[in-house]
Amino acid sequence: MNETVYRVLLVFIFAMSALTFASSMKRVTRYGRYMKDHQKNTLPALWGWLLFESPQVVAFALCFWLTAESPSVVAIGIFCVWQAHYVHRAVLFPLRLNNRHKRFPVGGVLAGLVFNSINGVLNGWAVAHAAHLDSTTWLTDPRFVVGAAIMAVGWGINFHSDNTLIGLRSDGFKGYRIPTGGLFTYVSAANYFGEIVMWTGFALMTWTAAGLAFAVFTVANLLPRGLAHHRWYLKTFDDYPPERRAILPGLL
Repeated sequence: MNETVYRVLLVFIFAMSALTFASSMKRVTRYGRYMKDHQKNTLPALWGWLLFESPQVVAFALCFWLTAESPSVVAIGIFCVWQAHYVHRAVLFPLRLNNRHKRFPVGGVLAGLVFNSINGVLNGWAVAHAAHLDSTTWLTDPRFVVGAAIMAVGWGINFHSDNTLIGLRSDGFKGYRIPTGGLFTYVSAANYFGEIVMWTGFALMTWTAAGLAFAVFTVANLLPRGLAHHRWYLKTFDDYPPERRAILPGLL
């Protein structure tokens, strides 16, 4: 890949972000709680998640190691952070889910394969070639320090929120319950809020256009879904906490 291809793919991701946001605000993507009964063209949820997320691991690794001439300590560190998150997200997280009786739409898997492959390639190439990541002085740059802290906080929120949601079905229950504790005290989609914070931190920490594009897409994809979750909770549970916001504590 060269700089021209990199820029074309960046434009594609930003355009995809706009389209995703517009379409998701009109109609929520039909997976999870929004799937219809007897929906056709689906896969078991476990395999759907594995196929959906795994390109982020493979594409980033291949692009990083095949195109980096002499990766710096900083770049390798960022590579390890990315891989650690997505090995957990693509493999360990699906294996922990208690909803394997559920299905995942094939269309969603295919869309995820396309986006996650492109996003992995873009960010792998950006981290491998960003000039400012060649020097260890970047580790003391305010953008890296603040970004890394924000990413760590976002990851912690996301991890805790996912554990909370998994725990709601630890007794074999197959339906939905009201999540409580942690950031769920303030918002309905605490896991999405954590993910938005995390990738915003990553974008600041790496200071690359690819990181920014991923953060923008994350907001475009998860903000409408967080709003939909909030409406669904309010409609489904009469005793749902009225003080909660949808996805941004105290704001939205």
